[in-house]
Amino acid sequence: MASQSLSDVRVIDLSHVIAGPVTSMYLAALGAHVLKVENPRAPDVMRYVEPGRETMANTFATLNAGKTSLAIDLKQPRLRDLLLDLARDADVFIENFRPGTAARLGLDYAAVRAVNPRIVYLSISGYGQEGPWSRYGAYDQVVQALTGMMMANGGEDDPPTKVGFPVVDIATGMLGALSVLAALHRRGRENVGSHIDTSLAQAAVQLMRPLASRVLSTERDGPRPGNRGFSGSPGAATFRCRDGWLAVAANTRRQFAALCDALGLVGVADDPALVTQVGDGATSNVVPVDAAELGRRLDAAFARRDAATLEEGLNAAGVPAARVRRMGEFLNEAQAGRHVDLGVERLDDMFLQLGKGFTGLDSAPVTPAPRLGRDTREILRGAGFTGQEIEALAREGAVRLDDGN
Repeated sequence: MASQSLSDVRVIDLSHVIAGPVTSMYLAALGAHVLKVENPRAPDVMRYVEPGRETMANTFATLNAGKTSLAIDLKQPRLRDLLLDLARDADVFIENFRPGTAARLGLDYAAVRAVNPRIVYLSISGYGQEGPWSRYGAYDQVVQALTGMMMANGGEDDPPTKVGFPVVDIATGMLGALSVLAALHRRGRENVGSHIDTSLAQAAVQLMRPLASRVLSTERDGPRPGNRGFSGSPGAATFRCRDGWLAVAANTRRQFAALCDALGLVGVADDPALVTQVGDGATSNVVPVDAAELGRRLDAAFARRDAATLEEGLNAAGVPAARVRRMGEFLNEAQAGRHVDLGVERLDDMFLQLGKGFTGLDSAPVTPAPRLGRDTREILRGAGFTGQEIEALAREGAVRLDDGN
């Protein structure tokens, strides 16, 4: 087997919650050695299911699998210096403190660069390291509200509607991993380090790039789309069927004609009173002329048919379509029928782990997320701390030790 893509990369990860851990999760999945650093008195808020109960949460388990754990108080100068010593041999340093916090700890880019000029240093924040918003804290739903994402969901008369999972956090982590890989490539070519600054707000806009570009160009917001497709085609929407809902993406003239045939709507695709086309040929876009009448005909035709039957028939005719499912139904169906390779592996008796989302590159062996402080003793010993010093620090609460007992 070929060596893992990032098996020679060492990562120090001071981040917490979701965005930063997602970045290091992808690096770990590709073979990087990731050291997760947490405060022994106030560890990552995602680590435990309930306050006071040390039962690892599923979210923490999936985002931190394959990492090692160092639990130390970075406000103690000797322990801060320990981390700087570890940074001398690291390739990547990740932090998602509020801007200014890393500097107060003596662990900002300048401090880390002083001991390792080739370091790739990633700062993740809500709104960037500079500007009037930089001092504000940020969580996924807040950024969804601020950037217009909530108003890009739902219909015109609906209240603001957030995406139902932390989409901005996950996108920020992906953007972070992409930028780190680019910086490592640049370092290999030019032998220089980098300070990367990315934010939840930037990631949110990148997710909405087509919409944001449209709004910038036209200087106005369009109507809220509800469950209609981005193309604006009357055949790109989510329709109520006899037994559920079906999402259809009949964007081109050819696809819209196939949809109308499947629904028994003879002549509709070529009726100039109902639709017209933009562009030439079979791949031209379709736009409604009488949207209300066309909508009534489509809705009535879908309501007489079963979603599962239409899903199969439309896809066979070259029209992308999917019956609306709950996530559990999709996951069970995808795995049982091997329709989509999710790379699911069992970590232990409690947790299943998803794959990295693509194949073709060797992955690291899947290991469970570490208990808090699982590797602290070994790291401190390697740095020259005596057993007595380690135990004294543990009694003070400055480090957390978990030797598996």
